[in-house]
Amino acid sequence: MNKIQNKGWKRKLHEIIYEADTPEGKLFDVVLLIAILASILLVMLESIKSFDNKYHDLLNISEWIITILFSIEYIARIITVKKPIKYIFSFYGIIDFLSTIPKYISLLVGGLHALAALRALRLLRVFRILKLARYLGASNNLINALKASKAKISVFLFAVVIVAIILGTIMYMIEGEENGFTNIPKSVYWCIVTLTTVGFGDIAPQTPLGQFIASLVMVLGYGIIAVPTGIVSAEYTNQTKTDKETKNTNVHLNTQACTNCSAENHKDDAEFCYHCGHKLNHG
Repeated sequence: MNKIQNKGWKRKLHEIIYEADTPEGKLFDVVLLIAILASILLVMLESIKSFDNKYHDLLNISEWIITILFSIEYIARIITVKKPIKYIFSFYGIIDFLSTIPKYISLLVGGLHALAALRALRLLRVFRILKLARYLGASNNLINALKASKAKISVFLFAVVIVAIILGTIMYMIEGEENGFTNIPKSVYWCIVTLTTVGFGDIAPQTPLGQFIASLVMVLGYGIIAVPTGIVSAEYTNQTKTDKETKNTNVHLNTQACTNCSAENHKDDAEFCYHCGHKLNHG
């Protein structure tokens, strides 16, 4: 009976912490997001010296309260899964750990509390909480388009690097050390900055020929920016067209997480985990 009760509260706690299909789960995640935002705000305010000098104790106490709450949540996530190691070394597990530990480390090494801003990464959970999965189809198409374009873009970038080396070498020969082009690597750096239209202005050509070449490099830069954009856009269009033709419906809105292996992204009507076959929670 004790084992059954123990299993029952663990399943309920897992449903609240890891899922957002129940009112309790939604409330937990909303409160968690508010706590994350509050913690980030506290770290930002603490970096303002005038504000920190006036309210240091209040900021410190508030940050410790939030850190302790996050610590309790982290421990709860570990004890409610059958394979804690899998959660600990998962993407969100590492983020949860990194967002909790800085305040404790700051007791030994000062100045590291600012790393608590890593908690901003935990806001990625908003996709699950607000059920924005219906909008992730477009992001999947973009990712697939980038993957399909990587060969073309790699060749293009390699060509750009070669052009930058050649033009940088030419500018080094034309301008020389007296105009700030002290060596070829620095001249290549100038060329890359100019091609990307950043233009820091720390180095500038002084000779008429150098300025003419710089003008050509600037115009070339606009064309270079447009090429990879066009490549990805074409692939994205192909991905979207393919989805419409195949009527791809791979996006599901439930947030169920397996208590055994922590697998997510189950189908809306799934009763068992697609990864390990374990029965899923159903609130």
